Amino acid sequence: MQEERTMSARTPEDVDRLFAEHMNAGNVDGVVGLYEPQATFIPQTGALVTGAAAVREAIAGFAAMKPKLKMHITKTAKAGNDLAVLYNDWTATGVGPDGKSVDMKGRAIEIVRRQADGSWLFVLDDPFARG
Repeated sequence: MQEERTMSARTPEDVDRLFAEHMNAGNVDGVVGLYEPQATFIPQTGALVTGAAAVREAIAGFAAMKPKLKMHITKTAKAGNDLAVLYNDWTATGVGPDGKSVDMKGRAIEIVRRQADGSWLFVLDDPFARG
């Protein structure tokens, strides 16, 4: 049962928990696996990135910093049984391309959807949505 819990998100909040676990372990495949195939991710540039390949590219850029990420979900709003919005205040420390320490933070809005197997995945992830 523990293995299943770490492999797929069983609640909306699990999506963020697993994102942090995978990112902190440098597991880009694990992070990308938390997104629906046509999900949209919005990096700090504000450009919309849609689809698994584009999300992978954006996530890989963040993962290259070897971040240590902490998530703090401040609110979950469910729409029925299959859709939820997460409000997540996150912080990360990492290493920039110049080798210097980088501190980041964001106030995300994330939409997750329950899948046919009962797991939850990102539909839209905007890590900098709330300034």
